[in-house]
This record gives sequence, C-alpha cells and structure tokens, in this order.
Amino acid sequence: MDDMEQAERLANTYADAILRLSYTYLKNTHDAQDICQTVFVKLLTEPRAFESPEHERAYILRMAANACKDLLKSPWRQRSQSLDTGLEVPAPQAGDGSVLEAVNQLPPLYRAVIYLFYYEGYQAAEIGQILGIPTATVHTRLARGRTKLKELLGGYGYEQPV
Repeated sequence: MDDMEQAERLANTYADAILRLSYTYLKNTHDAQDICQTVFVKLLTEPRAFESPEHERAYILRMAANACKDLLKSPWRQRSQSLDTGLEVPAPQAGDGSVLEAVNQLPPLYRAVIYLFYYEGYQAAEIGQILGIPTATVHTRLARGRTKLKELLGGYGYEQPV
C-alpha cells in the first residue's frame, strides 16, 4: 500500500475518533484538528507494524491522548487565551495627564517594553523573547523609557510645568 492509500485509510478509519477524543481534552475544534493532523503526520512518517486492527486503534488513540496532554502542558497554552476572552476585557482608557497617555507618547521601542513590563506583567526575559531582542536590551530600553516618562510627567511628583 502506498503512502496516499495509507493516508486515506487512516483518515477514513480514525479521523472522527481522534477528533472526538481531542475535543474532549481541549474543548477547542481547531486544536483538535491540529492534534488529528499531528497524529496522522507521525503515523505516516514513522510507520509501525500492528498486531491487529484493535492494537492499531488503541495505539492511535493513545498517541492522540498523549498529544493532547502535551499541548495542555505547553507553556504557550498556559500563557495564552482565546480572542473571545480578550474581547471581554475593556481596553485601558487614557485621560489627560495619565501615565498611559505618557506611555503612548514614547517612541515605539520604549513604548513596547514599558507596556509589556508594567501593563501586561511580563518579565524582561519574556519580553526579549516576544520582541526578539536580548534581555540586556530590554533592561536598557526600560531604563531609558522610565527616564523619558519622568520627563513627560514632570519629575518625581509628576507636577506639570507652569
């Protein structure tokens, strides 16, 4: 049996079962589809001999369950949320003289690190990974951004110049 026939047979036989199992773990159709695709790719790239159709089915469903568990444990999944959740959170409102307004006036390279650090709560190393810059650069931009904010807000007491 060639790869195309094998892929068709696997999809016709196991796709529904893998999707249902994955959905019970993940509660998300798109993630379940990703797991299904991952399982099929593994099966086609690493072929195995099975003792019986029951052994094959059990093995494939175990692969799907393990892939779901791996996805649930992944740091990305633990730190991210669906867009629907983000819609429920109102955007910060900036008024005159607010700190957020001053942050928005900063140059983009300082604005991004200040926002991620203070408003989103990321650590410097995480910000470096997000922006693709070294951690030392994040620290430098934070320090320079704070200095610029201090100037924009009028010093330690945030008094506006007269």
